[in-house]
Amino acid sequence: MSVLFSPLTLRSITFRNRIFVSPMCQYSSRDGIPTNWHLVHLGSRAVGGAGLVMVEATSVSPEGRISPEDSGIWNDAHTDAFRPIARFIQEQGAVPGIQLAHAGRKGSCSVPWHGGGPLGTDEGGWQPLAPSAVPFDVGHPVPKAMTMDEMDLVESQFRAATRRALAAGFQVVELHMAHGYLLHEFLSPLANQRKDEYGGSLENRLRFPLQVARGVREEWPKDLPLFARISVVDWIAGGWDHDQSVMLARQLKQIGFDLIDCSSGFAVPNEPVPFGPGFQVPFAARIRAEIGIASGAVGFITDPAQAEQIVATGQADVVLLARQMLRDPYWPLHAAKALHVETVWPNQYLRAQ
Repeated sequence: MSVLFSPLTLRSITFRNRIFVSPMCQYSSRDGIPTNWHLVHLGSRAVGGAGLVMVEATSVSPEGRISPEDSGIWNDAHTDAFRPIARFIQEQGAVPGIQLAHAGRKGSCSVPWHGGGPLGTDEGGWQPLAPSAVPFDVGHPVPKAMTMDEMDLVESQFRAATRRALAAGFQVVELHMAHGYLLHEFLSPLANQRKDEYGGSLENRLRFPLQVARGVREEWPKDLPLFARISVVDWIAGGWDHDQSVMLARQLKQIGFDLIDCSSGFAVPNEPVPFGPGFQVPFAARIRAEIGIASGAVGFITDPAQAEQIVATGQADVVLLARQMLRDPYWPLHAAKALHVETVWPNQYLRAQ
């Protein structure tokens, strides 16, 4: 009996298995509007047997994008464009999810295959927002330190994006609080150098991210699950760390979040991240054990037996696959075969089973 292929129920939603497609930026939208690329990319992973298919970091505002080609959900045109994508994912037996994000000081960059460097305003870029007027790296623009009015505006943008995600047909929302983007910037002392009630102590650094989290939970239906992706550690002395992440996870559970998606790093450039198979699994294991909340393990999970072992031993409730799903959209079907699990193939593909 495979635990990896057993169903998981969170609130009113039952996922057919514990294999989730991690949100992965495609840099292929037009004015934030997803294209046929997204329908085929995301739809293929649903056809491939995943339990949840998560849309990439989707910005709540134009200035919250990483690049001008990022997807967005700040107006009704975005809602309309996402609706058939969410519907197709669900028709294939997967749960459609979307990650809501604001890039903060890491915004206004070119796409990776054009170098990923900062864009000037004459190149379609903009001045990013951040907790403090500290650029992400040498050569990056100095962000605007946010006023309290701007923080209230961003919270309202997250709320509106949450309502649009529901209207588009998504059944899971994930709040992006990781990887050096805006909410992680408020959490991390490496990026947050404010002297007011939003900086300094842990209580102060938590204040704005939790404000946004409460707003999203209030807008999202009580019968639908809500996830948060966090960077559990910054990998730099004096940065955000595991103990603080446990405190954050505890408060997110109290607010009404259902799963903590445990990643790490990227608050500052050149962090000494010890990449390797399953290197972030202990983060998910500790948060699951200490907080009693569902957790997701992510990062260099590529082998079916490895994924089975993670969930079967209770280190995490789900695994989230990113690059491996880019290499093989049908990884869940192939994993089922490797683990000797009977699974349902799409009727159109039965001749290949």
